[in-house]
Amino acid sequence: MQPPRRRRKIPLPLLLLLLIAVLPAAGAHLNFPCKFPHFNSFPFCNTSLPIADRVRSLISLLTLQEKIKQLSNTAAAVPRLGLPLYEWWSESLHGVAGNGPGVRFNGSISTATVFPQVILSAASFNRTLWRALARAIAIEARAMYNADQAGLTFWAPNINIFRDPRWGRGQETPGEDPMVASLYAVDYVSAFQSQSGWNPNKSFFIRGSRRVLGEGGDRGLLMMSACCKHYTAYDLDKWGNFTRYTFDAQVSDQDMADTFQPPFRSCIKEGGASCLMCSYNQVNGVPSCARGDLLTEIREQWGFEGYVTSDCDAVAIIFEDQKYASSPEDAVADVLKAGMDINCGKYLLNHTESAVKLGKVKEEDIDRALFNLFSVLFRLKLFDGNPAKQKYGELGADNVCTKEHRQLALEAARQGVVLLKNEGGLLPLRRSNVASMALIGPAGNRTEVLGGGYSGVSCDPKTLLDGLRDYVPSTAFAAGCANTSCVTANGLKEAVRVAGAAEVVVVVAGLNLTEETEDHDRVSLLLPGKQEELVYAIASASKKPLILVLMGGGPLDVSFAKEDSRIAAIIWIGYPGEVGGQVLAEALFGDFNPGGRLPVTWYPESFTTVPMNDMNMRANPSRGYPGRTYRFYTGRIVYEYGYGLSYSSYAYKFLSAPSKISLANSSSEALIDREPAFEGHVEVDYLHIDETTPCEDLQFSVKISVVNNGDMEGSHALLLFSRSARSIRGSPKRQLVGFERVFTTANGVSVIEMLVDPCKHMSSANEKGKLILVLGTHILMLGDTEHELLISN
Repeated sequence: MQPPRRRRKIPLPLLLLLLIAVLPAAGAHLNFPCKFPHFNSFPFCNTSLPIADRVRSLISLLTLQEKIKQLSNTAAAVPRLGLPLYEWWSESLHGVAGNGPGVRFNGSISTATVFPQVILSAASFNRTLWRALARAIAIEARAMYNADQAGLTFWAPNINIFRDPRWGRGQETPGEDPMVASLYAVDYVSAFQSQSGWNPNKSFFIRGSRRVLGEGGDRGLLMMSACCKHYTAYDLDKWGNFTRYTFDAQVSDQDMADTFQPPFRSCIKEGGASCLMCSYNQVNGVPSCARGDLLTEIREQWGFEGYVTSDCDAVAIIFEDQKYASSPEDAVADVLKAGMDINCGKYLLNHTESAVKLGKVKEEDIDRALFNLFSVLFRLKLFDGNPAKQKYGELGADNVCTKEHRQLALEAARQGVVLLKNEGGLLPLRRSNVASMALIGPAGNRTEVLGGGYSGVSCDPKTLLDGLRDYVPSTAFAAGCANTSCVTANGLKEAVRVAGAAEVVVVVAGLNLTEETEDHDRVSLLLPGKQEELVYAIASASKKPLILVLMGGGPLDVSFAKEDSRIAAIIWIGYPGEVGGQVLAEALFGDFNPGGRLPVTWYPESFTTVPMNDMNMRANPSRGYPGRTYRFYTGRIVYEYGYGLSYSSYAYKFLSAPSKISLANSSSEALIDREPAFEGHVEVDYLHIDETTPCEDLQFSVKISVVNNGDMEGSHALLLFSRSARSIRGSPKRQLVGFERVFTTANGVSVIEMLVDPCKHMSSANEKGKLILVLGTHILMLGDTEHELLISN
């Protein structure tokens, strides 16, 4: 018998190295498809094959029951094929957010940058900024995916039109203009999804609005997947007896063509969106997710190559709430045959198999849906093996909450801030001249109010009070009300006392998610509760005229403050995100020159008599209907669309612009027709706009000089509008045809050039829903500066 062998001891440092080598990185993906060595030999794992062939191979291996289990946002695992569970629902509206089950802040990444809410970023009118924001969000999202704390498919942006000022979710959108919403959609989606353009060392300081990261969408491989929502005509959540779950939006062909559909068309055709979400509401009597005509249009006419998801439980309500379908199986059949691919919820899980047995759904219908779903996942390289070894596999916790992303958040908030009033040049303040300061208002010392809807867990939020104390350390604070609803102003006496002792008083008022949010619309445009009473009391107690800071996404009727000389300045900061405290202080003390412009019309309280469920955009004097948005509204306003002041005054001049565009001797002549105009039924000529129209021949360039007549440099949004010289029935009063963010030095001059596409931006729809360009004289407008342009046949 041999003596027992002695075991050799492994040195501790070497043992630790060996353990590190065999153990997975913290938060790394433990499960992914096509995993070596047991599950990488399937044909669908062969990366040399075309994606379509790989997808068909995978579908062919699934049983009917396994297929059905893929039709929910929480797609089930298929262990025998090595497919782990996949969660489709993650959110990234203005930063990675935990609203959906796909995102979890419970691992190595516990926070993410909360950028300004979309409505504030939209006020910058800066496309380069929009793209940079989307790209930064995509980097943080991919980093969280790599840490196994998020999916690859994110359900943003929200590109519905902010049609009614009471809408609780208007804050999530780029505003009321279809052109702006369309371009925002293109910029967000293409930057979020693109496989190219990421540079970890890139500076995100942006002054102008020149394009970056390429143009348009890529139908090939994806870094991440974005989803344009909510398709379509969705802009009512809960108002009166109407809810989004049962609301039937009655929309004319005319309004559908030139208001509600353009953002989605651009999102797909130019942005290359890989996902579309159909909405809860019905459109002209048919649930959106069952509108086969609309879901066919996106693929056959717009070239959509992606998947269609329902909003959450939007299939269930077709039977249970809307009573449109006569059975659960009919509801399933309605949406699958219409072109929907996946259900956020469990309704398809529960009722698809019985729908197949009843002959209402064919297995081919399911295969079609799965082809669209899996195609996106293959484009995301989910089936290409270990994600850590792929492009972007190096992204992790160090790429979230970075210094660069915080700087970008600051820049976005700075550029979005809108100065609404500045009597006597009260602003900017000089630090050396402010001996004492007071901040009044319940939102002043709370970080949770800064982000707005669909906010994640902030990296390092700063309250408005902390921001001001960075400039004036002794700044005093009083809430005045217990919260932003301000039902009772039980802190009014203390607020008056604090304000009366300060040299400079800032009152923060406005909205919060208790007043406007998903599933909750407003009933009033006035300041909530006793906020107006609080402002009046502080204005009376202050030694000098005060500064009113307004928060929130929706328009407010602050006519009282606009006209009250005791309120010298009004500034709107929307939902500024985690950097809100710093940005407000910088704005008040002149560290930057405000240059944002309102992306929505601010209506008076009297507008609340207009039924929110009336979807008509055009005014109808015969029934006292004033119309909606700056394009069609005929009533009184508080602040107009595009309004905004700066600490400088700017002057504009058209340096070059055509005075005439002739269609003679062009292929456009055959597309010219005429129809009665509004005034006296005089006939007007117009050009049909469709796929055959040679629109590139009509494009023209406008060169503009911008003079800064002030002693402070700054960037501001330059908006170019157009209107027809004639009053044409159903045509917009005016419409935006171009915009740029322009930086101009103090007392300096900048020259910019805009390309105008008349087919896209000067056209509108006729009553049949056909896009037309009215011929004749059009007026280009830059503030008070105008230029006549004749479009003739």
